[in-house]
Amino acid sequence: MIEIERKFLVKSMHFVDNAVSSTKIVQGFLNTHPERTVRIRIKEEKGFLTVKGKSNETGTTRFEWETEIAHIDAQKLLQLCEKGVLEKTRYLVPFEGHNFEVDVFDGENKGLILAEIELTTESELFQKPHWLGEEVTGDIKYYNSQLSKQPFNTW
Repeated sequence: MIEIERKFLVKSMHFVDNAVSSTKIVQGFLNTHPERTVRIRIKEEKGFLTVKGKSNETGTTRFEWETEIAHIDAQKLLQLCEKGVLEKTRYLVPFEGHNFEVDVFDGENKGLILAEIELTTESELFQKPHWLGEEVTGDIKYYNSQLSKQPFNTW
């Protein structure tokens, strides 16, 4: 239940050509405390409840627990979330033995495109596709919980 990931800005839409899937996501936060976040997410017709712990010093590693919940329950829980529900399309893009999840944000975060890669260790090496931009791992303003409070279009 430990998540190790790195996050990057995306500098072009060229990733779409290699995407193997795209999924509409709506998510909100029941709790955005610095020590933990509790998220409700709807991916297409499935609901999820996720708890994430505080990131380590580098921002790459943290506790994550997720379970699927009924779609109707997720819809009801979204109504209880803190202000700032996020909408995005997630693309799954395989590249050189790894998968990048690329989020194209809508709504108040329109114009922001982020890519994440999950790793098995913090020091794991991986190839970077040409469309990958600046690394923003550990920069809390790019955390979804913060984007819900301070959207990209307000920066």
